[in-house]
Amino acid sequence: MATIALLLTALVALEHFGFMVLEMFFWQSPFAMKAFGTTKESAATSATLAANQGLYNGFLVAGLVWGLWAGKADVVLFFLGCVIVAGIYGALTVKPRIFFVQALPAILAVAALVATGR
Repeated sequence: MATIALLLTALVALEHFGFMVLEMFFWQSPFAMKAFGTTKESAATSATLAANQGLYNGFLVAGLVWGLWAGKADVVLFFLGCVIVAGIYGALTVKPRIFFVQALPAILAVAALVATGR
């Protein structure tokens, strides 16, 4: 994989690793509540749901890392596609900013990967 595609994919994986950690372990922290726009009450009642959501982000990370490690562009493209779909869905159902934070970096990674001819 070309360097730019590799770096962008690694950035997406790192970003989702951060989401996983925040959602699974720090959901009720002031930082996470500010980042996700929750209150103490809503964070407390949604902590289990957030942990489950974080686990799914961990699966995305695992797939991206596996694809990068194995040099499998098709695996990377699949998991980047999952991130894009999740980002678009989040932008439509939660807040538009999610598109720019989640989907756009994955779209750029896909574009860079496709540009390499893989």
